[in-house]
Amino acid sequence: MTHQTHLKNIVQFFENVSPQNVSIIEDLYDARAYFKDPFNEVHGQQAIMKIFQHMFKQVEAPRFVINQTIQQEADVFIVWDFEFRMRGKPVSQCIRGSSHIRFNSAGLVIYHRDYWDAAEELYEKIPLLGNLMRFLKRQARS
Repeated sequence: MTHQTHLKNIVQFFENVSPQNVSIIEDLYDARAYFKDPFNEVHGQQAIMKIFQHMFKQVEAPRFVINQTIQQEADVFIVWDFEFRMRGKPVSQCIRGSSHIRFNSAGLVIYHRDYWDAAEELYEKIPLLGNLMRFLKRQARS
């Protein structure tokens, strides 16, 4: 398989991830894979699986929309929108971010780092905390 095939497989996973298929991580990620996002930093398939399982407990109707992929050999950059609803809330939310993924020689993910601005994409949307975050942002501008 080529790195392009591995990219296709990981994109397909993100676009179709559900509570029923989270275990496919064992087929896509190396046993010692590294994962980091603004809230987590873990090693290993089981720890990564727990992050995705937790996502389904925290939010309703989560889904990734892949907007762009850039690949250079074993390194991939994926630009995505993460759409979801907070539990019990009717309004949909969207977090815009990206992932840097690196495959090993066997085509398994060994490195996965998500980049997104938790302050802008999440905290600013919480009523009281959002006011504080926007105030701090204004103060930090030159």
